Amino acid sequence: MVTFQTDNPHIRGFHAHVYFSQSNVDQARHLCETAVKLFDVKMGRVHERPVGPHPDWSCQLTFKPETFGQLVPWLAMNRSGLVVFLHPISDNDLLDHVERAMWMGALRPLDLSMLDAGPGEYDL
Repeated sequence: MVTFQTDNPHIRGFHAHVYFSQSNVDQARHLCETAVKLFDVKMGRVHERPVGPHPDWSCQLTFKPETFGQLVPWLAMNRSGLVVFLHPISDNDLLDHVERAMWMGALRPLDLSMLDAGPGEYDL
Protein backbone atom coordinates (compact mmCIF):
# COMPACT_ATOMS: atom_id res chain seq x y z
CA MET A 1 0.00 0.00 0.00
CA VAL A 2 1.21 3.50 -0.84
CA THR A 3 1.64 5.97 2.03
CA PHE A 4 0.82 9.61 1.43
CA GLN A 5 2.45 12.62 3.02
CA THR A 6 0.20 14.30 5.54
CA ASP A 7 2.46 17.29 6.09
CA ASN A 8 2.81 18.57 2.52
CA PRO A 9 5.51 21.19 1.92
CA HIS A 10 4.39 24.78 1.49
CA ILE A 11 3.92 25.68 -2.19
CA ARG A 12 5.14 29.25 -2.67
CA GLY A 13 4.16 29.42 -6.33
CA PHE A 14 4.31 27.69 -9.69
CA HIS A 15 6.16 27.84 -12.98
CA ALA A 16 4.53 27.03 -16.29
CA HIS A 17 7.17 26.60 -18.99
CA VAL A 18 5.72 26.94 -22.47
CA TYR A 19 7.88 25.00 -24.96
CA PHE A 20 8.12 25.96 -28.63
CA SER A 21 10.37 25.98 -31.68
CA GLN A 22 11.26 28.39 -34.46
CA SER A 23 8.08 27.45 -36.30
CA ASN A 24 5.72 28.44 -33.47
CA VAL A 25 7.63 31.07 -31.46
CA ASP A 26 5.02 33.74 -32.32
CA GLN A 27 2.21 31.48 -31.10
CA ALA A 28 4.04 30.87 -27.81
CA ARG A 29 4.80 34.56 -27.33
CA HIS A 30 1.15 35.44 -27.95
CA LEU A 31 -0.04 32.77 -25.49
CA CYS A 32 2.29 34.02 -22.75
CA GLU A 33 1.54 37.72 -23.35
CA THR A 34 -2.19 37.01 -23.26
CA ALA A 35 -1.80 35.09 -19.99
CA VAL A 36 -0.11 38.15 -18.47
CA LYS A 37 -3.01 40.37 -19.57
CA LEU A 38 -5.66 38.02 -18.17
CA PHE A 39 -4.07 36.73 -14.96
CA ASP A 40 -1.72 37.73 -12.15
CA VAL A 41 1.29 36.18 -13.89
CA LYS A 42 4.92 37.22 -14.47
CA MET A 43 6.35 36.40 -17.88
CA GLY A 44 10.02 35.58 -18.30
CA ARG A 45 12.08 36.00 -21.42
CA VAL A 46 11.23 34.15 -24.61
CA HIS A 47 14.32 31.93 -24.87
CA GLU A 48 15.11 30.93 -28.43
CA ARG A 49 17.46 28.21 -27.21
CA PRO A 50 17.29 25.57 -24.46
CA VAL A 51 17.85 27.14 -21.00
CA GLY A 52 18.35 25.45 -17.63
CA PRO A 53 16.92 21.95 -17.46
CA HIS A 54 14.59 22.58 -20.42
CA PRO A 55 15.30 20.69 -23.66
CA ASP A 56 13.44 23.11 -25.95
CA TRP A 57 13.04 26.82 -26.47
CA SER A 58 10.75 28.10 -23.73
CA CYS A 59 9.07 30.97 -21.93
CA GLN A 60 8.37 30.84 -18.20
CA LEU A 61 5.19 32.02 -16.52
CA THR A 62 5.48 32.49 -12.74
CA PHE A 63 2.39 32.68 -10.56
CA LYS A 64 1.13 32.27 -7.01
CA PRO A 65 -0.98 29.32 -5.83
CA GLU A 66 -4.20 31.35 -5.82
CA THR A 67 -3.90 31.86 -9.61
CA PHE A 68 -3.55 28.12 -10.37
CA GLY A 69 -7.27 27.38 -10.63
CA GLN A 70 -7.84 30.04 -13.29
CA LEU A 71 -4.57 29.92 -15.27
CA VAL A 72 -4.00 26.18 -15.65
CA PRO A 73 -7.42 25.39 -17.17
CA TRP A 74 -6.99 28.40 -19.48
CA LEU A 75 -3.59 27.10 -20.62
CA ALA A 76 -5.07 23.64 -21.19
CA MET A 77 -7.79 25.09 -23.40
CA ASN A 78 -5.62 27.61 -25.27
CA ARG A 79 -2.17 26.03 -25.73
CA SER A 80 -3.13 24.85 -29.25
CA GLY A 81 -0.59 22.05 -29.41
CA LEU A 82 2.20 23.78 -27.48
CA VAL A 83 3.78 21.70 -24.72
CA VAL A 84 3.46 23.16 -21.22
CA PHE A 85 5.56 21.88 -18.31
CA LEU A 86 4.16 22.93 -14.94
CA HIS A 87 5.75 22.50 -11.51
CA PRO A 88 5.33 23.84 -7.98
CA ILE A 89 7.94 25.94 -6.21
CA SER A 90 8.38 24.41 -2.76
CA ASP A 91 11.06 22.90 -0.53
CA ASN A 92 12.79 20.63 -3.06
CA ASP A 93 13.66 21.89 -6.55
CA LEU A 94 14.52 18.42 -7.86
CA LEU A 95 11.29 16.80 -6.66
CA ASP A 96 9.32 19.80 -7.93
CA HIS A 97 10.65 19.15 -11.44
CA VAL A 98 10.29 15.34 -11.34
CA GLU A 99 7.72 13.91 -8.90
CA ARG A 100 5.48 16.96 -8.51
CA ALA A 101 5.41 18.15 -12.12
CA MET A 102 2.54 18.12 -14.61
CA TRP A 103 2.66 18.06 -18.40
CA MET A 104 0.26 19.29 -21.05
CA GLY A 105 1.22 17.61 -24.29
CA ALA A 106 4.27 15.46 -24.95
CA LEU A 107 6.66 14.63 -22.12
CA ARG A 108 10.11 16.05 -22.78
CA PRO A 109 13.41 14.92 -21.21
CA LEU A 110 14.76 17.41 -18.67
CA ASP A 111 18.44 17.84 -17.79
CA LEU A 112 18.18 17.27 -14.05
CA SER A 113 21.93 17.55 -13.41
CA MET A 114 21.61 21.23 -12.49
CA LEU A 115 18.85 20.74 -9.91
CA ASP A 116 19.29 19.82 -6.26
CA ALA A 117 17.10 18.72 -3.38
CA GLY A 118 17.03 22.16 -1.74
CA PRO A 119 14.44 24.87 -2.28
CA GLY A 120 14.70 26.77 -5.55
CA GLU A 121 15.40 30.49 -5.46
CA TYR A 122 12.70 32.09 -7.57
CA ASP A 123 11.30 35.61 -7.72
CA LEU A 124 7.58 35.34 -7.09
